[in-house]
Amino acid sequence: MNLVNSPIHLRTKISLLSLNPKPKTINKDTHKSRMNYNMIPKRVNSDAPNKLSTTTEFLLPDDSVEPAKTKPCLCGRRHFIEAAATATLTSFPIQPATATNSDSDYTALVNKYRPPKPDWYQKFYAWVLSSFTKSYEAEVARYKSQIFSNLKEKKANKILELGIGTGPNLSYYASDSDVHVVGIDPNPEMEKYARSAATSAGLPLSNFEFLHAVGEVIPLSDASVDAVVGTLVLCSVKDVDMTLKEVRRVLKPGGVYVFVEHVAAKDGTFLRFLQRVLDPLQQTVADGCHLSRETGENISKAGFSSVELDIAFLSNATFVNPHVYGIAYQ
Repeated sequence: MNLVNSPIHLRTKISLLSLNPKPKTINKDTHKSRMNYNMIPKRVNSDAPNKLSTTTEFLLPDDSVEPAKTKPCLCGRRHFIEAAATATLTSFPIQPATATNSDSDYTALVNKYRPPKPDWYQKFYAWVLSSFTKSYEAEVARYKSQIFSNLKEKKANKILELGIGTGPNLSYYASDSDVHVVGIDPNPEMEKYARSAATSAGLPLSNFEFLHAVGEVIPLSDASVDAVVGTLVLCSVKDVDMTLKEVRRVLKPGGVYVFVEHVAAKDGTFLRFLQRVLDPLQQTVADGCHLSRETGENISKAGFSSVELDIAFLSNATFVNPHVYGIAYQ
């Protein structure tokens, strides 16, 4: 999750233009489940909510089910999950990138897509997001309310949030005691803020799990969540298309992907030129945030059955314009 107009928070009004993209036809050769059970790392009896625990357990709805036989896969994430499933099923490598133990396999995958930053930077950036985005969140609340209401209508009880950051979205969908949330973020310093946000939203901490992970290698099994949430996160992932493939992989049939992302301005405009010039600086000061990505097109072409996508302009947000937001259906 990235600060939209780093490092200064936004104090703008938002105007809305509606788009009517054509529904996209989902490919029938989507990922098949490599396992017949959901393998989700769950922290056990954590005494310190703001610290990562390395003791985990797996939720197995049916212990009698055996993994399905499939063709070989060279994907590092799938290989690791399957290897873990056929081993002891007692641990999973979800912890800070600085850890040095047997969990290094998954840590290496995370670091491949998100090289670890200095501790001081991660702490500082988490503090910045917690302290200087309140005005922005207040301004976009009406638009987030529109798209997040879909989760309650769909009765989405198991939700994955990409780049959960400090947890500003939890208040929109996590007030129901039946909701279970897995939030992933490459910055482990976000956890204490996200847990505080979960508590404020009314979500029992027993229903919330924070994982140090990245969107390109989501550590959840196929078709394991009802919904995926991602706001201001695709601007900073290393591989947008791979992340969207992972989103589709973990979504159950009929699931939804709810998103808000800032995208590149119209090609040929001075704003687009300015974004290209400032892009390297933005990536440095805003934790990898890119200004010139065509994220709306990536989502529309990702293979969802249909995509509802709208565009919002921030009237005084200088070079961070416009935003796309909407819902993609599995």
